[in-house]
Amino acid sequence: MRAEPPPEPTMLAAGRRAYDRCDELAALSAIKGSIHRFHLTSQHAWANALVGRWMTAAGLRTRIDAAGNLIGRMEGREPGLPAVMLGSHIDTVPDAGRYDGPLGVVLGIEVAELLREAMPSMPHALEVVAFSDEEGTRFPQTMLGSKPVAGDWQDEWLDQTDETGTSLRQAFKDFGLDPAKARTAARRPDELVAYLEAHIEQGPLLEAQARPLGVVTSIAGARRIALTITGEARHAGGTPYDRRRDALVGASFAVLAIESIAKRRDIIGTVGEIEAFPGAVNVVPGRVEFSLDLRAETDEARDAGWDEIRDTIGRVCVERKLNFHWTEEHRAHAVVCADWLMEAIADAVVATEGSAEPVPRLYSRAGHDAMVMADVTEVGMLFIRCEDGISHAPAEAVTVWDVALAAEAFATATRTVLTTDRSRHA
Repeated sequence: MRAEPPPEPTMLAAGRRAYDRCDELAALSAIKGSIHRFHLTSQHAWANALVGRWMTAAGLRTRIDAAGNLIGRMEGREPGLPAVMLGSHIDTVPDAGRYDGPLGVVLGIEVAELLREAMPSMPHALEVVAFSDEEGTRFPQTMLGSKPVAGDWQDEWLDQTDETGTSLRQAFKDFGLDPAKARTAARRPDELVAYLEAHIEQGPLLEAQARPLGVVTSIAGARRIALTITGEARHAGGTPYDRRRDALVGASFAVLAIESIAKRRDIIGTVGEIEAFPGAVNVVPGRVEFSLDLRAETDEARDAGWDEIRDTIGRVCVERKLNFHWTEEHRAHAVVCADWLMEAIADAVVATEGSAEPVPRLYSRAGHDAMVMADVTEVGMLFIRCEDGISHAPAEAVTVWDVALAAEAFATATRTVLTTDRSRHA
């Protein structure tokens, strides 16, 4: 096991505080004993209030924007300067872990506290944002916090409903926001220097290398596709095999093909939902609906993989006299992190770890607010080791030690970005 130098007492205290604050946020849940905190709910309001108190204590001036995001700002050497923005999200998936999103927010607050005395001489301002929604758990649209900030807002989203039938429009009103003003959360490119995000890796690669921190090179481009294979529902006992048009057998071949193609092409293909109809034990399935989540380091690799998957499933269906239909439900382009921000983060990790070993560089297989913020400013990301790569589950875990190292590296990188002449990277 590779040994890192012990964090300095100040950084260890920052790491402990950030770690404990994730526990405090975990208690703000719709279900006791589990973490359920969704967009524009009372739990979201409680989280905004709690994180807002932490921001104020760190010297940040807080506000809630028109999309429900909590933003804290610390001015530089004069008011109104473009800001380096740090942040992540405070919403969760159902039965979530406690670090996916919130750890990046509380580390941003720690950085503000660590740089507080230096900010009056800085040529840029500092902002910390707690995005209201990244996961898209309550409403079908994802990234409802960062998208408005990046200028991506569509009024038709307001008609989307959650599982109780409550529309996004009504949720805005219940939260005390005016849905007609959501687009006013947009920031201009000249208002921001860069967006930096610290996040758990949500994968096992850093742990496998015995490294606590890594630099994100890019964020995977994703497509979500709904697939349907249709055959003919018939009596299970009375229908010979040569007369069957079994949709579930066709879908089974499709699932295996997806895994095989994804492995060979080094992309990620996941079938997370599948349902057979009519769903009776003694009926040959006549229709199967299933999902495909497809990700890759580049859009080109992802799309080429989908072309092969689509064609392969099509051939299987022709051979088995089945019909195949698909609909794309979501597409997000791959985002490459800015070179100068990657270097700032890498140099900070080297300084923190005190090692000449190359800093791990890896692309993010998961989506993040940074991929949306790239539409309005340049982005960089710091990855933090998590135990066994587990995320989106209660077993999600980090160590205080790693969080302390992350606090130091994130503060060092932020200081570098704050003092960099942004015209060099325009």
